[in-house]
Amino acid sequence: MLPACFFRGIPFIFQQGGIIDLKSTRFFSPLWLLTAALLLLVTACTPESRSSNGAPAAGTNDDGSATEKVTIDFWTFWGSETRRPIIEKIIEDFNQSQDRIVVKHTYLPFGDIWTKNLASIAAGNPADVIINDYADVNLRASKNQNTNLSEYLSQDDIEKQFYPELWKNVLYNDEAYALPFNTDTRLLYYNKEAFREAGLDPEQPPQTWEQLEEYAKKLDKKTGSQYDRVGFYPLWGDFGVDSWLINGDGGNGYFNENDETSINTPGKVSTLEWLKSWQDRLGRQTVDAMKADFGSGVSDPFISGKVAMYIQTGTYNTQIEEFGQDLDIGVAPIPEREEGSGHWSSGGGFVVEIPKGAKHPDEAWEFMKYLTGVDAQKYWALKNFDNVANIEAAEDPEANENAVYKASVENLANTKVFQVPLSASGYKDLINPHMDAVFLGKETPEQALQGAEKDVQALMSKSK
Repeated sequence: MLPACFFRGIPFIFQQGGIIDLKSTRFFSPLWLLTAALLLLVTACTPESRSSNGAPAAGTNDDGSATEKVTIDFWTFWGSETRRPIIEKIIEDFNQSQDRIVVKHTYLPFGDIWTKNLASIAAGNPADVIINDYADVNLRASKNQNTNLSEYLSQDDIEKQFYPELWKNVLYNDEAYALPFNTDTRLLYYNKEAFREAGLDPEQPPQTWEQLEEYAKKLDKKTGSQYDRVGFYPLWGDFGVDSWLINGDGGNGYFNENDETSINTPGKVSTLEWLKSWQDRLGRQTVDAMKADFGSGVSDPFISGKVAMYIQTGTYNTQIEEFGQDLDIGVAPIPEREEGSGHWSSGGGFVVEIPKGAKHPDEAWEFMKYLTGVDAQKYWALKNFDNVANIEAAEDPEANENAVYKASVENLANTKVFQVPLSASGYKDLINPHMDAVFLGKETPEQALQGAEKDVQALMSKSK
């Protein structure tokens, strides 16, 4: 069959010696062939025309000519063998779901992406969409580095699809400058076989700090003075001093709701004293020596059996499934300081933003809605075992068939994600040296927290 083409909406075909207009069946002589050939250079023939970037054309205008898709640039730091195929499948699904926008994925290393983002904003040539962190959404907004989404949200009211703890972290002056994408939470992983060996019920993990200490001592294994296995050490894994201070102080961080410092509190002082007591019991030399031997994969301290209880994120389960298939594990919330004080965990994660000055903000918004919608979020959760920000996707029954993932979703109710006050940017650089000084024996917990609060208050005074 001869290909049908169009000129100003009129179909025609080529035939030896001329052209036949299919509407009127008129025959055009060879004299018309040259003119028709030139016209065909700017018209589209079936079955499919192409846009200038090689993608299928979005459709046709009223005159039958093809419209081009808009290409937007999406920056992420997801370049691993695990995550890159997942995000690129989501992008592919979006591109195929509509005929107006083409998303191009640009991978940049974790250490480079945000530096290059700021440079590209300053140069007036930023990405259209970028993955960024929760903690400083407000800081970027105050510096005019991301786009206010209020106009879009007035048309697409999607706030309620996200966890409230995450939504409040995308606000600046009560207006959203990003959409939540994912988050995380910490759980206590424990070796059930080690529990049985120590005479502990593998279905009854520790619930309080007192029980945690009791279990840890029973789970310790020594040959002479040498530890073959440590039952638990609070600062191994993914739960540092900052997180324990939240856990031990009723879920309160370093700043209160009025952006005032809440560093030197009785709860945080006693928590820091408790943390130091673990090092005193095991000995700093033991702690440092064992940590020096820790690795990843089969050398991971929990997977290799060197530690019986370990705090990590929900996604840690993927490492266990790959390298510790024979492990019989359980997971539980972080033990609370005392009964009723709360199993508080800390969380983080990433948002989706439109950098200020992006060339295609409307198209970027459409992609952002897709990224944070149920389908894309569910796919990310299923493939990564990662906690997503969309409530419906996070609580989807299929994703929650995995016991560890289900426990991590339930634990989000006890998870705190904090926005950093604008005047306290960089505050951790002032606090961390004081925390280190405690474990080096150079400061008492009370001295450390007093000094940290004084330093941070001085920083905030200069910034106002």
